[in-house]
Amino acid sequence: MNNKNKLAFGKMNYLLMIAGLCVIALGYIIMSMDQEEFGFGVLGITVGPIVLTLGFIIQFFAIFYKPKQS
Repeated sequence: MNNKNKLAFGKMNYLLMIAGLCVIALGYIIMSMDQEEFGFGVLGITVGPIVLTLGFIIQFFAIFYKPKQS
């Protein structure tokens, strides 16, 4: 029995998580750049939330990604 890799996630999982966190941070930065009152411009209501959603989807796949066993 080979228990060499006892970590819950592999290298690819952690890379995807870092990418997801960067995309989420980018979404918040985009929303903060909106110049309309109360953030009701295109950046605050449309673009920022779409980028945030993509970041959370990347995080979802990072958690559930399972590399092929050789």
